[in-house]
Amino acid sequence: MLDPTHNDDCDLDGPLLFGRVLDGRGGARAIGWEEAQNWRSSQAGEVLWLHMCRTVPGVRAWLMDALAVPEPTAELLTSDATRPRAFREGEALVATLRGINFNPGAEPEDMVSMQVWCDGQRLITLRRVALQTPRDTRHELDEGHGPVDAGSLITSLTEHMIDRMSHVILDLDEAIDTLEAGEVDCADKATLNEITRIRRECLALKRYMSPQHEALENISRDAPAWFEEHDRREIAESIDRLRRYVEDLDISKESALVLQDDVRARLLERNARTQSQLAVVATIFLPLNFIAGLLGMNVEGIPHAKDPFAFWEVVMIGAAIAGALLLLFRRLRWF
Repeated sequence: MLDPTHNDDCDLDGPLLFGRVLDGRGGARAIGWEEAQNWRSSQAGEVLWLHMCRTVPGVRAWLMDALAVPEPTAELLTSDATRPRAFREGEALVATLRGINFNPGAEPEDMVSMQVWCDGQRLITLRRVALQTPRDTRHELDEGHGPVDAGSLITSLTEHMIDRMSHVILDLDEAIDTLEAGEVDCADKATLNEITRIRRECLALKRYMSPQHEALENISRDAPAWFEEHDRREIAESIDRLRRYVEDLDISKESALVLQDDVRARLLERNARTQSQLAVVATIFLPLNFIAGLLGMNVEGIPHAKDPFAFWEVVMIGAAIAGALLLLFRRLRWF
């Protein structure tokens, strides 16, 4: 049964999402699942690339039976253990990489994993959720200007994966610049939510991009001999770009933190100002309430109880007291 998250732009052929046989000149021909199971190179430079859905039953058994992949490695390639890593196993390269999730309804920080196994002649990529990166490389091959061997195929996949990361990081940078250029309103919930979103995305992306940086370094350092020198130079460029993106994430995260601290400081200042104003009002009305309560007692002997002008006299006294207090508070700079 096919995983419900399957959303590739092609029909599923067994566990195969699509397959290509590289001709060594930048082009490739399509290959189906039945032919792929018995594929043998017919001319020099051919490389088999199969992009598969790892949740289809039987994929793990096929990896072990057809490709002689050890059971622990086959389990890793088909499991949900998606932390980026890479290692050499004999003449094969095994890796788990993660890319940005651009599927509808998904957040960019919900990154999608892609498992990779390659022995120099056969490259197997596996995924659970639809990922655009393999389709970008497939399009280049179909146009006749794609990778020419297994090493350049791996570098092409990593380059496209990092390119898509750059779009999200640039969006985060632009969002930060917009917030810094505008007047931050501490009462604007949309602004506060945007700052929180930026911080959350930065933390989530860095969580996977940092180990991915280590995985790419392991590929560059420990890949078998079929991963040629020019491939190592290409992967080194990808590593450098990824390192810059990780640094950009740190800067964006720190900028969002500064903005958040600024909002909190303004909020505290506004609250303190409001409390100060309330304290002034309460202080002004305190003696007035005392006078009103004293004169409002229902007892004999209240002065001027029968004087028709007594009310206005009390009002004038209260106004004088309030005015004097206002002048005093102004002189003390309480408001």
